[in-house]
Amino acid sequence: MEIDNPYLLLTPGPLSTTPSVKRTMLRDWCTWDDDYNVIVQRIRHKLESLASTEGDYTSVLMQGSGTFSVESVIGSVIPPEGALAVIANGAYGKRISEIAKYLNISHYELSLSETEKPSVKKFEALLNRYKNITHVAMVHCETTTGMLNDIRPLAEVAKRHGKKVIVDAMSSFGGIPMDMREWQIDFLISSANKCIQGVPGFGFVIADRRELENCEGYARSLSLDLYSQWQTMEEKAGKWRFTSPTHVVRAFAKALEELEEEGGVQQRHKRYRKNQKSLVAGMSTLGFEPLLPKTTHSPVITAFRYPEAQEFTFEEFYQRLKEKGFVIYPGKVSDAPTFRIGTIGDVFPEDIDRLLEAVRQSMYWENEAKASLKN
Repeated sequence: MEIDNPYLLLTPGPLSTTPSVKRTMLRDWCTWDDDYNVIVQRIRHKLESLASTEGDYTSVLMQGSGTFSVESVIGSVIPPEGALAVIANGAYGKRISEIAKYLNISHYELSLSETEKPSVKKFEALLNRYKNITHVAMVHCETTTGMLNDIRPLAEVAKRHGKKVIVDAMSSFGGIPMDMREWQIDFLISSANKCIQGVPGFGFVIADRRELENCEGYARSLSLDLYSQWQTMEEKAGKWRFTSPTHVVRAFAKALEELEEEGGVQQRHKRYRKNQKSLVAGMSTLGFEPLLPKTTHSPVITAFRYPEAQEFTFEEFYQRLKEKGFVIYPGKVSDAPTFRIGTIGDVFPEDIDRLLEAVRQSMYWENEAKASLKN
């Protein structure tokens, strides 16, 4: 069966998936059937093994986008008398604070600029000031800019102060090596349509089993009750409480198989890094300046500043690239005009080479400037 893909998605998810992942969605599944629930259980066990080679970890799948899973954790693991500290240096850190506000959870935000690396010193000062903090939340890969935050030293400080650690690894899990036990993470959150290269429809939470067992009765939502969702999956061998996205789950199972076939997270990370380094080198040659210094880049997505030419508009640039078979992302930085290009998904260095040629051909403002000089 031919699958028509008019363009390559160069975004942080949804992203381009393999034809084989797409084809698995052609079969219908019953949520009550044992065959389907066996697949769910297999997914859960694989996620747990990816998260850490040691320790007692468990996993929960949750319907909806990645933000649904973030909200399920924030709304389900913090007790009524608890308080949350949020480290925010981008839109997705700030979204965690917004979730806490909606749920009437006491919270304190370490608010940083979008190009600022989280400071251990500032974070510890926050914990020393607000003794009622029980949980800490932070984003690993902040796709607002593409910054990769250094989680480990921040988690070490949190643990030294006796706090539980929540990490939004939405755009990094499965594509960047990490270990929950070594990094001292209690709750890790990601989504099907990111580095594992599935399609949108559900997120997942990997948790220290003992910590999740202590969360019964904390949930502030029926459908996003993380503990109840987990308890049902545990007691009914992979059954979801409410209708699950069966086609998406099956596609994710196939994507996990393909991750193993590629050589696991280490090899996928190697490919993503090569994609991103080739992108930055090529775009720099064409006159596009990355927003961040190289030392803070993730291999997931890169923000580029607009060129100085007055004729440049993102909308026209976007359309020209789309016509050539590539879809990129608008910027999300509040104090600098940027656009973003993702380097994850079913994307390889030769695709980046093709993109760079398409960018060169789409630089209409340079052609116009040269034409005006001739005249």
